[in-house]
Amino acid sequence: MIQPQFVEWPSSDTMKKETIKLGEGVAKDNKKEVHHLEQAAIGGHPSARLNLAANEFENGRFDRAVKHWMIGAKLGHVGSMKAIEQGFRGGMIRKEDYAAALRAHQVAIDATKSPQREEAEARYRLMMMNQNKLL
Repeated sequence: MIQPQFVEWPSSDTMKKETIKLGEGVAKDNKKEVHHLEQAAIGGHPSARLNLAANEFENGRFDRAVKHWMIGAKLGHVGSMKAIEQGFRGGMIRKEDYAAALRAHQVAIDATKSPQREEAEARYRLMMMNQNKLL
């Protein structure tokens, strides 16, 4: 029996942000881009946090960038954790903050583990192996 696959679609704020960022059909507007990123971040989108952090970093507001990365890492976002690691190696983030981010990131990752996810991942890997054998 074929099981339906469910896909998590990006929120409308994320889509608006991408449209505005790319300038497709509208004039590029950085204020609107940041507004929609903020709305998506409030809605719990870790990638929006990473993008907000990049924006803050580019504008020289390093303390705000670090805060966004920390929140993203606590949500389990790998990109935010990598940014924190780079910031730590570059001397921008304190050892205590880096350690706290690592612990919080690991808690978020552990919270997403379940037997069902592990079974699904094993099935996916098996399917991909079989598919590669057919090629």
